[in-house]
Amino acid sequence: MRKNIKITAAVASAAALALGLSACGTDSDPASKSESGAKADTSKALVVAASPTPHADILNFVKKNLAEKEGLKLEVKEFTDYVLPNTATQSGQVDANFFQHKPYLDDFNKKNDTTIVPVVNVHLEPLGLYSKKIKDLKDIKAGQTIAVPNDTTNGGRALQLLAENGLITLKDGVGTSAKLSDITDKKGLEFKELEAATVPRALNDVDAAVINGNYALEAKLSPAKDSLALEKAEGNPYANFLAVKEGNEKDPRVEKLAKLLNSDEVKKFIDDTYQGSIIASFGAPAAS
Repeated sequence: MRKNIKITAAVASAAALALGLSACGTDSDPASKSESGAKADTSKALVVAASPTPHADILNFVKKNLAEKEGLKLEVKEFTDYVLPNTATQSGQVDANFFQHKPYLDDFNKKNDTTIVPVVNVHLEPLGLYSKKIKDLKDIKAGQTIAVPNDTTNGGRALQLLAENGLITLKDGVGTSAKLSDITDKKGLEFKELEAATVPRALNDVDAAVINGNYALEAKLSPAKDSLALEKAEGNPYANFLAVKEGNEKDPRVEKLAKLLNSDEVKKFIDDTYQGSIIASFGAPAAS
């Protein structure tokens, strides 16, 4: 098996223009098709795009400890943004991805005319509010600045977290699509919108920041210990899942990986490794 390949946004963008990745499987490669007409070539490695933490960590655990017994060849490609994993899956540069939740995917498919679908839920990364200057939620006051993600779904999710903790008031019924313009009472707070991946780096420049769970872990923050406020797991719609281009759900390699990602061994790995900062969300397949 080849070593995992860490792909930055710039490298991946360049790769998107090249034709040398056709071995990963495209619509023009009959051996790689599943439901679209021909049987998938199960002798090939299943190439999965993933965020570094915790997604790639979980996949690498599967690769090192479980995949061989199932006869699955697995290759993990790390991406550091939230766009290229889906475009690479749609184009066939990779076979699947593991980095996102359903509200984000729905929004992405709508805006980009892509046909990515969920396969199986794996874990939840609770969104949290963090600060290097404030020790308690009650110490957040008028005039202070809070950084939030600027993408549609995570931005709305961040505002809901702030509203649930009494820091702002939102219009009735806006739900997870809430925008800054939907705030009816800012309670004197200022907001700074940033790309989700860059929010942790802004902690020194703002009074507090709402950070996605995976980026918090990469920044050496513990959602369970360091957050001033944290999303509740119960009834949370933001489970992260394995996803593929529509039509590839029945690829035998995908089915094997889905089974392994929902195994007792993976649940134990998540519980032991992340100590409540990441929560296994096994159960029925992700809604489509």
